[in-house]
Amino acid sequence: MSSTAVTENALDLLRRVFGFHQFRGQQAEIVNHVGEGGNALVLMPTGGGKSLCYQIPALMRPGTGLVVSPLIALMQDQVAAMQQYGIRAAYLNSTLDWPSQQRVEQAFARGALDLLYVAPERLLQPRMLELLDRAKLALIAIDEAHCVSQWGHDFRPDYLQLVTLCERFPDVPRLALTATADVATRREIIERLNLGTARTFISSFDRPNICYTVTPKDRPREQLSAFLAAHKGDAGIVYCLSRKKVDETAAWLQNEGWDALPYHAGLAGDVRQKNQQRFLREEGVVMVATIAFGMGIDKSNVRFVAHLDLPKSLEAYYQETGRAGRDGLPAQAFMVYGLQDVIALRQMVQASEAEPERKKIEQRKLEAMLGFCEATRCRRKILLNYFGDALDESCGNCDICLTSPNVYDATEYARQVLSCIYRVGQRYGVNYVVDVLRGVDDNRIRVAGHDALQVFGIGKALPVTQWRTLLRQLIAHGLVTIDVDGHGSLQLTEQARPLLRGEQTFWSHKDAPTKDKKGRADNAGKVAPSGQQALFEALRKRRKEIAVEQGVPPYVIFSDSTLQEMAQTKPANKREFGAIAGVGARKLELYAVDFLEVIGPFRQR
Repeated sequence: MSSTAVTENALDLLRRVFGFHQFRGQQAEIVNHVGEGGNALVLMPTGGGKSLCYQIPALMRPGTGLVVSPLIALMQDQVAAMQQYGIRAAYLNSTLDWPSQQRVEQAFARGALDLLYVAPERLLQPRMLELLDRAKLALIAIDEAHCVSQWGHDFRPDYLQLVTLCERFPDVPRLALTATADVATRREIIERLNLGTARTFISSFDRPNICYTVTPKDRPREQLSAFLAAHKGDAGIVYCLSRKKVDETAAWLQNEGWDALPYHAGLAGDVRQKNQQRFLREEGVVMVATIAFGMGIDKSNVRFVAHLDLPKSLEAYYQETGRAGRDGLPAQAFMVYGLQDVIALRQMVQASEAEPERKKIEQRKLEAMLGFCEATRCRRKILLNYFGDALDESCGNCDICLTSPNVYDATEYARQVLSCIYRVGQRYGVNYVVDVLRGVDDNRIRVAGHDALQVFGIGKALPVTQWRTLLRQLIAHGLVTIDVDGHGSLQLTEQARPLLRGEQTFWSHKDAPTKDKKGRADNAGKVAPSGQQALFEALRKRRKEIAVEQGVPPYVIFSDSTLQEMAQTKPANKREFGAIAGVGARKLELYAVDFLEVIGPFRQR
């Protein structure tokens, strides 16, 4: 089959089945390459259309596309979405009873499926491998491929065994797909999955629809409450570091009138599953969770992700914030953090049983995360640069671009705090050092004799909050470190010497009040212009009714972006309805009458 023929076939499937009029970015090139039998490593941001890169080639090629997916909830939702398009899709996992499992296996063996989703641990069982030998495979897609990285934040040992697929089915094209992989992780994916000859496709990591905001902790519940005020009725995720904090935050939000649910590994399995299903299938649910929640979540209309604690790495942060705005509509990523977060995470790294080399890697990742938080230039530039991507101009959609931080020459203040840390013996934490600088009358300081130091009281002119901000920035720039084994004592690094000797300058920024940190999406809950919001909400209501009738998440019926286009164009008939992005032939047949009925009265307004 010629490349031109493959492309024409792919375009026909894209339009007829999925209802999209053209490919985005590198999708066409990837689909063409895999459709012709090539292997590929695909790096594409969440919401960028990774799934189409294996779904369309699976429909083009003879046999069934085998998809390795790490989570049960993810594969269930993806199968439900495929069935909405009229695609013959199924999954094999522990939720199926024996008769259901047999029906899926029989359909697979006789070639009656277009796509089969399987978890990695099941895939490598002898019974499953024997079934694969009897079936015709169109391709093998390994989703969330970063899970193969032993140094990554989502490592899954079963992924290491997937190299067996290459040895067993050398003539079947394979794709490894992920949204999160730095250069080292990409090398590890290629090596561990034996993808040495595969083409690598790297799309931009940029998610321009997400507005990033990071602010120091200052009464975090009040900060979260102020942020959530613009998100009434929206679905969102609030991440916390500990299970206890998840439970307390969820209970507090419930008392504040939010439909909030907790999720962490300490909850009973049935409770976790029930809460996750509510989040996926209902509108306006806020999930409060540890990082145990969310990998592979397919919900397209998550309007915000908030962090009440510092993530362990920029990879984790990117992965978690990437769960917002998958539909391409405005979304927000909000985070508060403080020095205690840094201390807690460093203690976790030191206390782990990992090898010394891994601890060093995790420490460097944490330092990069801290540097992102203390940035004085466009956050998106820093985030993209970390993944080897580039942004020519400032994004205009992060808190720094939108508020222009108050940067000042803090060299003299920085030298004072470094000198104070040294003179108190590098044995005390942040609060103590700040108290000495500000000349606080404290018994501990008097007993230690530190009230007689030259630095005692030298910093009275600077508020406590600004000293703490300066210390955060010195830590972020590597001039000060925290001795987690010494109860959080501050210590100088070699990088502090040039500044102490007067050979370097140090620029800092003053923290803006939280109320001044406004993102572009202040009305992020309003994904349609005000004149179209009433119709958009009516369409959402009808979508939810249909989803409840079918027992599927609303977003697999239509995404918010498809509903938004309906509200904008107000189609009058099936032909116009079928021209909307996301309305393929099957959905046109199933839903045109229902949604045109909702639109009708609004066409006269």
